[in-house]
Amino acid sequence: MMDIAAIVESLKAQPGALLPMLHAIQDQLGHVPAAAVPLIATALNRSEAEIHGAIGAYHHFRREPGGGTTLRICRGEACQARGADAVANHARDRLGCDFHQTTADGTITLEPVFCLGLCASGPAVLVDEAGLHAGVTPAGLDALIHAARGQT
Repeated sequence: MMDIAAIVESLKAQPGALLPMLHAIQDQLGHVPAAAVPLIATALNRSEAEIHGAIGAYHHFRREPGGGTTLRICRGEACQARGADAVANHARDRLGCDFHQTTADGTITLEPVFCLGLCASGPAVLVDEAGLHAGVTPAGLDALIHAARGQT
């Protein structure tokens, strides 16, 4: 695994390097730790406030480690019209956390996403980066949560 300084060094000359740096750090560590901010600011000749602002402006970036599994629920209009609000409310109740939060046991991070490309067959849910599910109901979401926790 690359360390933060190596990531920053490898990308600092790239035009528009800030977002690629933040993505690369989060991809490697699962979040963008506070220790990354001064390194990025120095490399890009920007203030730390600017770096914090970029991290805060994009919901994709986390300042703290997420859960072992990331559960993304589509919040796009088509999925909402097909029942995504009920699935989202059910997820909040079952997981005991809101969007951009991680369950108390650290197993699942709940995130919104604004289109998964399954508009005609929503509500859509993405488990980590590979498990795309269409037509998810609250009961179907329970099965996805159990699977993510290794339960049967």
